[in-house]
Amino acid sequence: MNSENFETVETKKVKTSTNRTNGFKPTPAFIGAAWASLGVGLISYCVGLWNSDMLLNEKGYYFTVILFGLFSAISVQKCVRDRAEGIEVTDIYYGLSWFTTVAALILLVVGLRNADLALSEKGFYGMSFTLSLFSSISVQKNTRDLKAINNAEQL
Repeated sequence: MNSENFETVETKKVKTSTNRTNGFKPTPAFIGAAWASLGVGLISYCVGLWNSDMLLNEKGYYFTVILFGLFSAISVQKCVRDRAEGIEVTDIYYGLSWFTTVAALILLVVGLRNADLALSEKGFYGMSFTLSLFSSISVQKNTRDLKAINNAEQL
């Protein structure tokens, strides 16, 4: 064979970002709606606790449950998103995130089941808790999407 038939190909390494974006920037309306629903859910829950005739230790229990639930739900969202984007998440952390989210829901249900509250009050706490958890996931997703998009635009 003749060496003239071979071509030399140069390769160039391209710097790639580990942050992946889905290409869709959240709209300001969706960002505002997520923050508004988080505010409505959390403020409603807290105002309900403030105005209730519960003992102080019961109020503290329910307040701790909502903080625990918010953190757990955000942690689950982060784990699921990281795995979807190919970012390594340990099985222990992933499992603990799900366990704590379910535990927060069970703690709320058991607490409300045993509370001396009207059925409408129990429903109010359950709905504001659910709204807060869902909204916290949306807010965290929007925050992460915007950060990834801003990082991609700076490259």
